[in-house]
Amino acid sequence: MSTKHLITILLAGCLLATQMVSAEVKHISDVIYGRKDGMALTYDVIQPENANGAAIIFMMSGGWYSSWAPPARLSESFGDMLEAGFTMIPVYHGSAPKYKIPDAVKDVNLATLHIKENAEKYGINANRIGVAGGSAGGHLALMVGLASELVAASSSSDDGSIDASLAAIVAYFPPVDLRQNESEALGIVNEVPMEELYSRFPALTFEEELIPSVSPITFVDRADPPTLLIHGDADPLVHVSNSIVMNKKLIENDIETDLVIIPGGKHGFGGENSVRADAARLEWFKTHLLTGKN
Repeated sequence: MSTKHLITILLAGCLLATQMVSAEVKHISDVIYGRKDGMALTYDVIQPENANGAAIIFMMSGGWYSSWAPPARLSESFGDMLEAGFTMIPVYHGSAPKYKIPDAVKDVNLATLHIKENAEKYGINANRIGVAGGSAGGHLALMVGLASELVAASSSSDDGSIDASLAAIVAYFPPVDLRQNESEALGIVNEVPMEELYSRFPALTFEEELIPSVSPITFVDRADPPTLLIHGDADPLVHVSNSIVMNKKLIENDIETDLVIIPGGKHGFGGENSVRADAARLEWFKTHLLTGKN
Protein backbone atom coordinates (compact mmCIF):
# COMPACT_ATOMS: atom_id res chain seq x y z
CA MET A 1 0.00 0.00 0.00
CA SER A 2 1.40 3.40 -0.94
CA THR A 3 1.94 6.16 1.61
CA LYS A 4 -0.50 8.38 -0.29
CA HIS A 5 -3.18 5.69 -0.24
CA LEU A 6 -2.62 5.02 3.45
CA ILE A 7 -2.97 8.70 4.38
CA THR A 8 -6.19 8.93 2.36
CA ILE A 9 -7.64 6.01 4.32
CA LEU A 10 -6.63 7.53 7.64
CA LEU A 11 -8.11 10.95 6.89
CA ALA A 12 -11.31 9.48 5.51
CA GLY A 13 -11.71 7.33 8.59
CA CYS A 14 -11.64 10.37 10.85
CA LEU A 15 -14.90 11.81 9.53
CA LEU A 16 -16.94 8.64 8.98
CA ALA A 17 -20.31 8.96 7.28
CA THR A 18 -21.57 12.07 5.52
CA GLN A 19 -25.02 13.00 6.74
CA MET A 20 -27.62 15.52 5.65
CA VAL A 21 -28.09 18.63 7.77
CA SER A 22 -31.52 20.23 7.78
CA ALA A 23 -30.80 22.80 10.49
CA GLU A 24 -29.19 26.09 9.54
CA VAL A 25 -25.60 26.41 10.69
CA LYS A 26 -23.30 29.35 11.33
CA HIS A 27 -19.60 29.07 10.51
CA ILE A 28 -16.84 30.98 12.28
CA SER A 29 -13.83 30.09 10.19
CA ASP A 30 -10.11 30.20 10.81
CA VAL A 31 -10.04 31.15 14.47
CA ILE A 32 -6.35 31.55 15.30
CA TYR A 33 -5.37 29.84 18.56
CA GLY A 34 -1.61 30.08 18.14
CA ARG A 35 1.29 30.55 15.75
CA LYS A 36 4.41 28.53 14.97
CA ASP A 37 7.16 29.03 12.42
CA GLY A 38 5.21 31.92 10.88
CA MET A 39 2.10 29.74 10.44
CA ALA A 40 -1.30 30.33 12.01
CA LEU A 41 -2.84 27.43 13.93
CA THR A 42 -6.61 27.45 13.54
CA TYR A 43 -9.94 25.90 14.35
CA ASP A 44 -13.45 26.49 13.02
CA VAL A 45 -16.68 26.85 14.97
CA ILE A 46 -19.75 25.27 13.35
CA GLN A 47 -22.89 26.16 15.28
CA PRO A 48 -26.45 25.02 14.53
CA GLU A 49 -29.42 27.33 15.01
CA ASN A 50 -30.73 24.95 17.69
CA ALA A 51 -27.45 25.07 19.67
CA ASN A 52 -27.81 23.31 23.02
CA GLY A 53 -24.84 24.99 24.75
CA ALA A 54 -22.59 21.94 24.48
CA ALA A 55 -19.67 21.56 22.07
CA ILE A 56 -17.49 18.82 20.65
CA ILE A 57 -13.88 19.43 19.70
CA PHE A 58 -13.01 17.26 16.70
CA MET A 59 -9.37 16.47 16.00
CA MET A 60 -8.67 16.85 12.27
CA SER A 61 -5.84 14.36 12.12
CA GLY A 62 -5.03 11.13 10.30
CA GLY A 63 -1.54 9.69 10.60
CA TRP A 64 -0.85 13.01 12.41
CA TYR A 65 -1.36 14.74 9.06
CA SER A 66 -3.80 17.61 9.54
CA SER A 67 -5.51 18.76 6.35
CA TRP A 68 -7.97 21.64 6.11
CA ALA A 69 -11.51 20.95 4.95
CA PRO A 70 -14.22 23.51 4.08
CA PRO A 71 -16.57 24.07 7.04
CA ALA A 72 -19.57 23.54 4.75
CA ARG A 73 -18.34 20.04 3.90
CA LEU A 74 -17.65 19.29 7.55
CA SER A 75 -21.19 20.38 8.37
CA GLU A 76 -22.38 17.43 6.30
CA SER A 77 -20.00 15.03 8.03
CA PHE A 78 -21.14 16.28 11.44
CA GLY A 79 -24.82 16.18 10.45
CA ASP A 80 -26.13 14.05 13.32
CA MET A 81 -24.26 16.07 15.93
CA LEU A 82 -25.45 19.40 14.54
CA GLU A 83 -29.03 18.16 14.31
CA ALA A 84 -28.82 17.32 18.01
CA GLY A 85 -27.71 20.91 18.75
CA PHE A 86 -24.01 20.35 19.38
CA THR A 87 -21.56 23.03 18.30
CA MET A 88 -18.74 21.34 16.40
CA ILE A 89 -15.17 22.63 16.54
CA PRO A 90 -12.74 21.01 14.09
CA VAL A 91 -9.17 21.65 15.23
CA TYR A 92 -6.11 21.66 12.97
CA HIS A 93 -2.55 21.15 14.18
CA GLY A 94 0.91 21.50 12.66
CA SER A 95 1.00 18.61 10.21
CA ALA A 96 3.33 15.76 9.42
CA PRO A 97 5.78 15.30 7.85
CA LYS A 98 7.32 18.52 9.21
CA TYR A 99 5.86 18.24 12.68
CA LYS A 100 6.00 15.22 14.94
CA ILE A 101 3.58 13.78 17.49
CA PRO A 102 4.84 15.86 20.47
CA ASP A 103 4.34 18.98 18.32
CA ALA A 104 0.78 17.94 17.48
CA VAL A 105 0.02 17.30 21.15
CA LYS A 106 1.28 20.76 22.10
CA ASP A 107 -0.84 22.34 19.37
CA VAL A 108 -4.10 20.64 20.35
CA ASN A 109 -3.43 21.44 24.02
CA LEU A 110 -3.26 25.12 23.07
CA ALA A 111 -6.40 24.80 20.96
CA THR A 112 -8.35 23.14 23.78
CA LEU A 113 -7.33 25.85 26.21
CA HIS A 114 -8.25 28.58 23.73
CA ILE A 115 -11.68 27.02 23.15
CA LYS A 116 -12.41 26.73 26.87
CA GLU A 117 -11.29 30.30 27.52
CA ASN A 118 -13.50 31.61 24.69
CA ALA A 119 -16.46 29.29 25.23
CA GLU A 120 -18.85 32.04 26.32
CA LYS A 121 -18.16 33.99 23.12
CA TYR A 122 -19.39 30.99 21.13
CA GLY A 123 -22.44 30.40 23.31
CA ILE A 124 -20.87 27.30 24.84
CA ASN A 125 -20.95 26.14 28.44
CA ALA A 126 -17.27 25.47 29.27
CA ASN A 127 -18.36 22.53 31.45
CA ARG A 128 -20.14 20.87 28.52
CA ILE A 129 -17.28 20.37 26.09
CA GLY A 130 -16.33 16.94 24.78
CA VAL A 131 -13.68 15.77 22.34
CA ALA A 132 -13.63 13.21 19.54
CA GLY A 133 -11.40 11.95 16.77
CA GLY A 134 -10.39 8.91 14.77
CA SER A 135 -7.02 7.20 14.36
CA ALA A 136 -4.36 9.84 15.11
CA GLY A 137 -7.27 12.15 15.89
CA GLY A 138 -8.47 9.58 18.42
CA HIS A 139 -4.99 9.55 19.95
CA LEU A 140 -5.04 13.35 20.25
CA ALA A 141 -8.59 13.32 21.64
CA LEU A 142 -7.45 10.93 24.37
CA MET A 143 -4.40 13.08 25.09
CA VAL A 144 -6.34 16.30 25.71
CA GLY A 145 -9.12 14.47 27.52
CA LEU A 146 -6.97 12.34 29.82
CA ALA A 147 -3.97 14.64 30.29
CA SER A 148 -5.78 17.85 31.23
CA GLU A 149 -2.82 18.80 33.41
CA LEU A 150 -0.71 19.11 30.27
CA VAL A 151 -3.42 21.22 28.63
CA ALA A 152 -3.50 23.53 31.66
CA ALA A 153 0.29 23.77 31.60
CA SER A 154 0.02 25.28 28.11
CA SER A 155 -1.41 28.42 29.66
CA SER A 156 0.74 31.46 30.25
CA SER A 157 -1.05 31.81 33.57
CA ASP A 158 0.67 30.17 36.52
CA ASP A 159 -1.92 30.91 39.20
CA GLY A 160 -3.47 27.44 39.07
CA SER A 161 -6.87 28.81 38.09
CA ILE A 162 -7.12 27.11 34.69
CA ASP A 163 -9.66 24.28 34.43
CA ALA A 164 -8.66 22.42 31.29
CA SER A 165 -10.82 19.37 31.92
CA LEU A 166 -13.25 18.06 29.33
CA ALA A 167 -16.57 16.36 30.00
CA ALA A 168 -16.48 13.36 27.65
CA ILE A 169 -14.28 11.58 25.09
CA VAL A 170 -15.09 9.49 22.02
CA ALA A 171 -12.10 7.91 20.27
CA TYR A 172 -12.27 5.77 17.13
CA PHE A 173 -9.51 3.19 16.54
CA PRO A 174 -6.88 5.20 18.48
CA PRO A 175 -3.23 4.34 19.11
CA VAL A 176 -3.07 4.47 22.91
CA ASP A 177 0.46 3.41 23.82
CA LEU A 178 3.50 4.25 21.69
CA ARG A 179 5.95 2.52 24.02
CA GLN A 180 7.34 -0.62 22.40
CA ASN A 181 8.49 -2.61 25.41
CA GLU A 182 5.90 -1.77 28.05
CA SER A 183 2.84 -1.72 25.82
CA GLU A 184 0.22 -4.46 25.99
CA ALA A 185 -1.31 -3.22 22.73
CA LEU A 186 -0.04 -4.69 19.48
CA GLY A 187 0.64 -1.30 17.97
CA ILE A 188 0.38 0.51 14.65
CA VAL A 189 0.76 -1.69 11.55
CA ASN A 190 3.16 -3.70 13.66
CA GLU A 191 3.55 -6.36 10.99
CA VAL A 192 5.80 -4.06 8.92
CA PRO A 193 9.49 -3.30 9.54
CA MET A 194 10.18 -0.20 11.65
CA GLU A 195 11.88 1.55 8.73
CA GLU A 196 8.73 1.21 6.64
CA LEU A 197 6.56 2.26 9.58
CA TYR A 198 8.51 5.49 10.00
CA SER A 199 8.31 6.11 6.26
CA ARG A 200 4.52 5.78 6.36
CA PHE A 201 4.17 7.78 9.56
CA PRO A 202 6.99 10.36 9.76
CA ALA A 203 5.35 11.94 12.82
CA LEU A 204 6.59 8.90 14.77
CA THR A 205 10.23 9.92 14.32
CA PHE A 206 10.95 11.86 17.48
CA GLU A 207 13.04 11.51 20.62
CA GLU A 208 12.49 8.18 22.36
CA GLU A 209 12.43 9.74 25.81
CA LEU A 210 9.29 11.68 24.86
CA ILE A 211 7.25 8.58 24.02
CA PRO A 212 5.60 8.13 27.45
CA SER A 213 4.57 11.79 27.44
CA VAL A 214 2.50 11.28 24.28
CA SER A 215 1.05 7.86 25.16
CA PRO A 216 -2.51 8.44 26.42
CA ILE A 217 -2.63 5.28 28.51
CA THR A 218 0.08 6.64 30.81
CA PHE A 219 -2.23 9.50 31.90
CA VAL A 220 -5.27 7.51 33.00
CA ASP A 221 -6.36 8.37 36.54
CA ARG A 222 -9.53 8.55 38.61
CA ALA A 223 -10.29 12.13 37.58
CA ASP A 224 -10.74 11.32 33.89
CA PRO A 225 -14.00 11.93 31.99
CA PRO A 226 -16.34 9.25 30.61
CA THR A 227 -14.65 7.67 27.59
CA LEU A 228 -16.13 5.73 24.68
CA LEU A 229 -13.85 3.66 22.45
CA ILE A 230 -14.94 2.38 19.03
CA HIS A 231 -12.78 -0.06 17.07
CA GLY A 232 -13.06 -2.63 14.31
CA ASP A 233 -11.74 -6.08 15.12
CA ALA A 234 -10.21 -6.37 11.62
CA ASP A 235 -8.35 -3.06 11.73
CA PRO A 236 -5.10 -3.60 9.79
CA LEU A 237 -3.48 -0.32 10.87
CA VAL A 238 -4.21 0.17 14.58
CA HIS A 239 -4.83 -3.18 16.24
CA VAL A 240 -8.06 -3.50 18.22
CA SER A 241 -5.96 -4.39 21.27
CA ASN A 242 -5.25 -0.65 21.64
CA SER A 243 -8.86 0.03 22.58
CA ILE A 244 -9.11 -3.16 24.63
CA VAL A 245 -6.17 -2.29 26.89
CA MET A 246 -7.32 1.33 27.21
CA ASN A 247 -10.80 0.20 28.21
CA LYS A 248 -9.26 -2.13 30.79
CA LYS A 249 -7.10 0.68 32.21
CA LEU A 250 -10.09 3.02 32.48
CA ILE A 251 -12.13 0.36 34.29
CA GLU A 252 -9.26 -0.23 36.73
CA ASN A 253 -9.41 3.47 37.58
CA ASP A 254 -13.21 3.49 38.01
CA ILE A 255 -13.78 5.69 34.96
CA GLU A 256 -17.09 5.32 33.17
CA THR A 257 -16.20 3.72 29.86
CA ASP A 258 -17.58 1.59 27.07
CA LEU A 259 -15.96 -0.27 24.21
CA VAL A 260 -17.83 -0.84 20.96
CA ILE A 261 -16.11 -3.45 18.80
CA ILE A 262 -17.32 -3.53 15.21
CA PRO A 263 -17.15 -7.12 13.86
CA GLY A 264 -15.16 -7.11 10.63
CA GLY A 265 -14.59 -3.36 10.95
CA LYS A 266 -11.42 -2.01 9.42
CA HIS A 267 -9.67 1.35 9.78
CA GLY A 268 -12.59 3.62 9.00
CA PHE A 269 -16.18 2.45 8.76
CA GLY A 270 -18.79 2.44 6.02
CA GLY A 271 -22.40 1.39 5.66
CA GLU A 272 -24.04 -0.16 8.70
CA ASN A 273 -20.76 -0.08 10.63
CA SER A 274 -20.64 3.69 10.27
CA VAL A 275 -24.28 4.04 11.30
CA ARG A 276 -23.65 1.99 14.43
CA ALA A 277 -20.51 3.94 15.33
CA ASP A 278 -22.16 7.32 14.77
CA ALA A 279 -25.18 6.32 16.86
CA ALA A 280 -22.94 5.26 19.75
CA ARG A 281 -21.00 8.53 19.53
CA LEU A 282 -24.14 10.66 19.52
CA GLU A 283 -25.70 8.82 22.45
CA TRP A 284 -22.48 9.11 24.47
CA PHE A 285 -22.29 12.85 24.04
CA LYS A 286 -26.00 13.33 24.72
CA THR A 287 -25.65 11.38 27.95
CA HIS A 288 -22.50 13.06 29.20
CA LEU A 289 -22.72 16.61 27.87
CA LEU A 290 -26.43 17.37 28.27
CA THR A 291 -27.14 16.02 31.75
CA GLY A 292 -25.78 16.86 35.18
CA LYS A 293 -23.53 19.74 34.11
CA ASN A 294 -23.59 23.27 35.48
